[in-house]
Amino acid sequence: MPVVATERYGSLESWKYQLKDGVMEREREGGNGGTTGKTIIGVFKSVFLPQGYPESVSGDYLQYQFWDTLQAFSSSLSGTLATQASLRGVGVGNQEATVAAATITWLLRDGTGMLGRILFAWLKGLVADVLNDIAMFMEILAPNFPTCFTLIVCSAGIFKSIVGVAGGATRAALTLHQARRDNMADISAKDGSQETLVNLAGLLVSLILIPLVTDNPLLTFVLFFLFTILHLCANYKAVRSVVMETLNEARLAIVLHQYLRDGRVLGPLEANLKEPVFLEFRRIVPIKLGVRLGEFIYTSEDLNLAMKNNHKPFLIGVKRGSVCVCLGPDASVCDEIRAVCQAVCLCTVLHPVSPLEGALKQLSMSHNHWELVHESHKLMDQIFQPFLKALEVAGWQTSRTLLDWNEWRVEWKKKSS
Repeated sequence: MPVVATERYGSLESWKYQLKDGVMEREREGGNGGTTGKTIIGVFKSVFLPQGYPESVSGDYLQYQFWDTLQAFSSSLSGTLATQASLRGVGVGNQEATVAAATITWLLRDGTGMLGRILFAWLKGLVADVLNDIAMFMEILAPNFPTCFTLIVCSAGIFKSIVGVAGGATRAALTLHQARRDNMADISAKDGSQETLVNLAGLLVSLILIPLVTDNPLLTFVLFFLFTILHLCANYKAVRSVVMETLNEARLAIVLHQYLRDGRVLGPLEANLKEPVFLEFRRIVPIKLGVRLGEFIYTSEDLNLAMKNNHKPFLIGVKRGSVCVCLGPDASVCDEIRAVCQAVCLCTVLHPVSPLEGALKQLSMSHNHWELVHESHKLMDQIFQPFLKALEVAGWQTSRTLLDWNEWRVEWKKKSS
């Protein structure tokens, strides 16, 4: 029979339509073998994987989710040990303990955790998941120090709250990265299903662990350290498996330095592998993005010097050991990328960590900070457009960034021509 049409669901099985006696008949290509197995697998995928997987997500999705699941499982088991220790510390099983004392201790623990979430969200920034393991270790130790028990569990509650805020922030950024069809809601929902499955598995294993570790502090500590090592290793592998195509300051600096060195633009995979994981990316000469005009412009002469050789909607200068960038309200994403590239060049020249070469070496011959800024404008005029095009060719997103701009936007009076 002639095949008049074919169809498939994502990258899964395909079907063909054949015409028989004027009636369309639908048949799976490749026969009907293993229908039950395929059905079970299909149900599993529909429940735990985003619709349209793998085309609807980023290429690093499965690897990241595997390591993330492993670290969540080990963290769940460590949490069980910590919870048991906390309950023992507040008096569960102790006839001398009162309900009121246990309740007050637990409320103080939760209250300090809430305060920590508020303060951390206000201060912003990300803290490594190591804090979560430290918090659980403190909870396990707490029953051994009855006089300081409340203080210890409250401190642990603050640490856990910080991890919660940090986890929410990074999860949102990762979901945006993984969504290839604007399907953030579906990916978040499936991530929740995966997390529920992991917690259920952790619960089942915990039911076996609890009788073993009860009244056995040594085994509790041994298991905790094993789970912690597994948790940290899986976390490291999970972070390393992510290949972000959006530029933050660290990735942009890595790519720009390579471009200035040999004219080659690193792709997202190469640059992500070179980005530091354990320590936050910091510079000896800090870059302050989106500052107030008064941060580095004190006089009308300073303003004129900042505008010299500069026709872009941002001002840049060096003051008090920092490179400051003042952004105009009409600046585009490309202008933001250019401003950060220029700031990175200034930082590199002001405090080189290796011998300067090429354009940066020539830039370092400037006699003062303002002359250095003026020459950096000229350098950007020469290299930025080719660099921007090379970024797009290499697979980087230039329509949005993860550059950490503050919210100040300044309009200044341009010099009359």
